[in-house]
Amino acid sequence: MIIKKTRKVRRDVRHKRIRSKLRGTSNVPRLSVFKSSNHIYAEIIDDIKETTLLAASTLTPKVRELISEERKKKIDIAKLVGRYVGEMALSKGIKKVCFDRAGYLYHGRVKALAEGLREAGLEL
Repeated sequence: MIIKKTRKVRRDVRHKRIRSKLRGTSNVPRLSVFKSSNHIYAEIIDDIKETTLLAASTLTPKVRELISEERKKKIDIAKLVGRYVGEMALSKGIKKVCFDRAGYLYHGRVKALAEGLREAGLEL
């Protein structure tokens, strides 16, 4: 009998494999991404100190202001979140991060968020 893995199980397996190779330090913290059907979240984490240095999402008030100006697609919104996180990181002195896509494929909103980070001047 073959058991078909669900989409969530496949993502969890990929996430585990990615996390075994990534480690955020004080010099190069880890940028973790989570997406739901309506929102996208990004946080920069120092794994050695086990602290979140900064976080933003589509629910952050400043990002909501940018989104509410006009109706945008989810990919455009993800790019805005990426640009906002990148600007916040640069203001805190973070210039380089390792990108943890959390098992999601590098496609669509995850890719748009990464492009927004690069546009802001952050190195992945």
